[in-house]
Amino acid sequence: MPPRSPLPQRHGLDAAWVRTPGRGPEGEPTWATMRDFLVSRLPAAAEVEARLAAGEFVDHSGTVLTGDEPYRPHAFVWFHRPLEDEVPVPFPLEILDRTETLVVIDKPHFLATTPRGVHVRETALVKLRLALDLPELAPAHRLDRLTAGVLVFTTRREVRGAYAGAFQSRDVAKTYEAIARLDPAITFPRRLVGRIEKRRGSLQAQLVPGEPNAETVVEVLEARGAYARCRLTPVTGKTHQLRLQMSDAGLPIVGDPLYPDVLDVDPADFSSPLRLVARRLRFVDPLDGAERDYASARVLEWPEAPGGADA
Repeated sequence: MPPRSPLPQRHGLDAAWVRTPGRGPEGEPTWATMRDFLVSRLPAAAEVEARLAAGEFVDHSGTVLTGDEPYRPHAFVWFHRPLEDEVPVPFPLEILDRTETLVVIDKPHFLATTPRGVHVRETALVKLRLALDLPELAPAHRLDRLTAGVLVFTTRREVRGAYAGAFQSRDVAKTYEAIARLDPAITFPRRLVGRIEKRRGSLQAQLVPGEPNAETVVEVLEARGAYARCRLTPVTGKTHQLRLQMSDAGLPIVGDPLYPDVLDVDPADFSSPLRLVARRLRFVDPLDGAERDYASARVLEWPEAPGGADA
């Protein structure tokens, strides 16, 4: 892990960093100067030169790098990444609760939890840090960008560990709701069990042979024609667990662009949300012992049945 950043946040974002490798096999520096390293490591050499001239790269002590310094092995270099324009997510972020240690929100569909890829400023973390002036805000757990619902953040660095432990120990009760295809041949409630693995570079997680590491209980709350509103109770929390297990069971969630098939969807298209919401979250606060119980008010719209009628 890197040391604490010598640069303050900018636009609600922490500074990025790179660490220089060691020396070559003969003990010689791999690069002659720090400029050579940065140009080789970061895209767009001309942009690196301009940012060096502007004093945007610093070392662990906050000293500005000119680029002419001799190469330093095992050194941290800090900088702020340039921000690209993003399409605003056109749905409100609702705050359910705010305490000295927690901020709990009802996240809309299409809003990522934390910065990743092209979604940086249009994320719940960055929006909340700026709106609430809480630079140390961090997620206690995560929801997929396409999943709406209850999401918990911690307000200060020193309380993160306690809440992380609560979420990792399965002491937090989570229930989801989804609108999915209904297979009349399947009986409910149904327990979905399997082994899920998510390989680097793959958009989809996969169910593979081996010892099960994922379990979900599915109940039907309401049926309308070819669709059902289901309560999903995950026992575990693997990546894409609900979406993958539902699809594998022949109950794909409406609006899912990843399961069963990967679809090419314009990231600026907000017309067909994934019909999945983290409906309720309950836990005993590990710091004050209070019973925390939060529910999402997000509405899942039923899809149209064939022929244009409502399902």
